[in-house]
Amino acid sequence: MLSVEKTAKSVEEAIQAALLELGLVLEQVEVTVLEEPTKGVFGLWGVKPARILVTKRLQPEDKVIDFVLDLVAHMGAKEASCTIVRETADEVEIAVGCLNTGMLIGKRGQTLDAIQQLAAVIYSRVGGDRRLLVDIGQYRERRKQTLVDLSKSLAERVRSTGRKAILEPMSAAERRIVHMTLQDEAGIVTYSEGDEPYRKVIIAVR
Repeated sequence: MLSVEKTAKSVEEAIQAALLELGLVLEQVEVTVLEEPTKGVFGLWGVKPARILVTKRLQPEDKVIDFVLDLVAHMGAKEASCTIVRETADEVEIAVGCLNTGMLIGKRGQTLDAIQQLAAVIYSRVGGDRRLLVDIGQYRERRKQTLVDLSKSLAERVRSTGRKAILEPMSAAERRIVHMTLQDEAGIVTYSEGDEPYRKVIIAVR
């Protein structure tokens, strides 16, 4: 619910009732007084209560969700939804669901990365001050687990053969997953080579 109309003896009482129903605090809403209360004649005739409209003030997260929904709809997403799934002091993650997630993810997540970059720009412009992450169909979580498993497997092979392993080109975020996964692996070192968008992670013997 984004707005609610309330009547009460005073504007203040009406506001408190609206805030209670919305589950918000005063700083999160905009209040429009539709009718001021009147005391009437001798407090008996012509008495009118205060009538107000309280509307939730859109936060940067609400605005970027609206942007993402509009964007994926124009891209052909069917029955799309978008919700906040994780929040910390530094990050906010939104998840997109639809009936045809594949087209929004793209090859190796390239379309998803483009959506995230656009969303991050909009989020910053509307006042967002945290790192924004966008996931679609839990692709990033599945991809992360795939990279973790692959990294560990390749590290074992490098350790046993002494020959370095060169991974396929990855985004900075995916390269970071590999580096973080193997940072404490005994006898193994990781580093990146090449220029974007072809930068690769190298796994080698320390």
